Amino acid sequence: MPRPILDEDHIHPAVRERVARHHAAVVDEVQQAMATHAVVVVGMAMNPFPRKARRLLDAAGIAHHDLDYGSYLSDWRRRNALKMWTGWPTFPMVFVKGTLIGGADDLARLLASGELQRLLIPALH
Repeated sequence: MPRPILDEDHIHPAVRERVARHHAAVVDEVQQAMATHAVVVVGMAMNPFPRKARRLLDAAGIAHHDLDYGSYLSDWRRRNALKMWTGWPTFPMVFVKGTLIGGADDLARLLASGELQRLLIPALH
């Protein structure tokens, strides 16, 4: 089932460009990182869950690229643009070969099952 996204026909033409370009630079930065790195962890300072995801990857010997956007007290608008883009409500956002796999707990499950390693096999050669 696809996630609900407001159809562009239901956004007034006068604000469509504004909606489309809302903090586009941060989305572009994450997309560039995804195009360059097999594993990308997007997080924020002071949040223990991005640190948990990074520790899990380090313990598994999986290289990852890290991006952080502010803390609980700063950069919330840029983080909100990422949430709007992905539909994922929390941090971290973990991407594997360009696909959002979820957060730290989702990453832990994929590591424990061996699925993450299988997803990365072509990227490891």
